[in-house]
This record gives sequence, structure tokens and C-alpha cells, in this order.
Amino acid sequence: MLAMNILYLSQSDVVKIGLSMIEIIEILEKMFKLKGEGQTEMPPKPGIHTRKDAFIHAMPAYIPDMNAAGIKWVGGYPENHKKGLPYITGLMIMNDPETGLPLAIMDCVRVTAMRTGAATAVAAKHLARADSKTIGILGCGVQGESNLEALMVVQKQVRTVFAYDLFPQNSEQFVTKMKGKYPGTEFLKTDTPKAAVTDSDIIVTAGPIRREPDQIIEAGWFKEGAFASPVDFDSYWKPDAMHSADKYCTDDFNQLMHYKHEGYFRDIPEVYADLGEIVAGRKAGRENDRERIISTNLGLALEDIATGTILYERAKQMGIGIELPL
Repeated sequence: MLAMNILYLSQSDVVKIGLSMIEIIEILEKMFKLKGEGQTEMPPKPGIHTRKDAFIHAMPAYIPDMNAAGIKWVGGYPENHKKGLPYITGLMIMNDPETGLPLAIMDCVRVTAMRTGAATAVAAKHLARADSKTIGILGCGVQGESNLEALMVVQKQVRTVFAYDLFPQNSEQFVTKMKGKYPGTEFLKTDTPKAAVTDSDIIVTAGPIRREPDQIIEAGWFKEGAFASPVDFDSYWKPDAMHSADKYCTDDFNQLMHYKHEGYFRDIPEVYADLGEIVAGRKAGRENDRERIISTNLGLALEDIATGTILYERAKQMGIGIELPL
């Protein structure tokens, strides 16, 4: 038998590869088009729950057109910050679609952050107003940063960003860091979630996902013409706020129904479209400047595997990582 090796990529290796947010947005837009055309395979993600509000999910996917197959094993633990640990941790395994052999094992923390922001950007490209000038970020951790980074790629006319976090020191650090990164944009720390929402053309809620949500965003805060991307399920949106949307979308209908069966999303609007349907042109995105639109992006294995296959190919080209025997 031939000797078989697997490439190991640490978190620092993944960073060293240097895949840009612009590239990931482009990769995901292509993936969502293929998904909308029915050319992908992805079951709803199963999971285990070892602590309250914690999860460890298995996320497999296959994208024939990208020759990409694999699985992400990812955990989210809201209480990890008390131990000085990240909320999200995990690994990805990339497989050869022809033989099934594992090709690579890589850390998934940066991939998860970047692809989540990129998916929000793809949704905003099709569902936010083209003249959006203000963004509200609620939850100023890793996801808050990556979502803003991605939105700044597709919404170049943004002038003001409102930042709110349950822990004021987080929003203060976020504002200081982002001012240095985007000197032409005004960053304002807000003391209440309402102040981060009411004047925002684009709203991102990026807190921990909770089975018993602390829903604080009210319908009256969600202004006409705004677009919202809750990347934390329905943890912070009151039902009447969600029902005030003219269009309620998601990145995957079957997965949303799976979570609804599991006890999440107890009172949400009827789903207008899957994001893949919109990107593929099978359903209209934004049709006028008055529509309030929500796209609840659950986080898809397809996003991880599309990104992971590019990381693997580039790592091989650049000689990054450690070859391990199987």
C-alpha cells in the first residue's frame, strides 16, 4: 500500500496562509449560488450539549463543483470567557471526494469567524440597501469584529458604526481597535442596545446562542429600510421585532426547521427565502428601499468546507503545515 499522510494546520498556520476576507466572500457567494441550484450536499448538523447553552456540533458537507468534502467538529461554550478560553473551538477535517481519504486536519476558530462574517456580507450584498451608511454591532467579540470586517468590504459607503456589548469594556476595546483599522469611519460606543439599533441601516447581533433567549430588541427599534443579520439565532430579537420584517430569510431552511424542532426559533415569521435561492436568482432580494429584511444565518458546513478546501490547496502550495502519517 502507498504511504498515506495527512496535513496538520494549526491556528497560526491558518492565519499565516493569509486568505483574505474578500476572497472568502467571493468563495461563499459562489457556494451559495451552487446551493441555490441544488448542487451541494449538507445534512442539518447534529450536536451534543454537555453544559447549559453549550454545544458541540458535527458539520459535514460536499460541494462537487469545488471538489470539496469534509466535516467540522466545533464547540461553543458561553461560559468559557470565565476561564480565559474562547467561546468557539474546534477542528476541521478535509477529505478527498474521490477516495474518502482524509487530506487535512486544521483548526477551525479563524475559519468559523471569517466565514460567518463573509456570509453576513453576502446576505447584505443582496438584502441591505445599497446606500446603507450606519451599522449597529451588538456583541463586540470575535464575531462582531469579523462581521464588521466583511460588511466594510461590500458596504463601502458606511460612515458610522454603533457598538454595544453587555460588558462595557468589550465595546470600548472594540471601538478603540476599529478606529485604528478604519480611520475614515466614526465609531460610537453605546450604553444601551436600543441606541445601537434605532439609527442603524444594518444590524448585526453577535452574542452567544442561548436556548432560553434574553430577547431585548423591540419592533419599534427596527427602522424602515434596515437589514438585520442575527448570527446568534433569535437570542436577542423579540418575536414582534422579527415579525415586523417584510422578508425573513435564512441561510438554510432545513437546518432552521431542525433547530425549531430542537426548541429554538419558537416564534418567527414564515421564511421568505433561503439565501442560496436569492444568490442564484430564483427569488428576489431587496425590491425597494422601505423593506425591513432579516436574514438569520445559522452557520453552514458548506461555508466551512468551501473555505477549508482553498486553505488546504494554498497551504500545499506555500509549504505550510506538518505532514503526519495516518
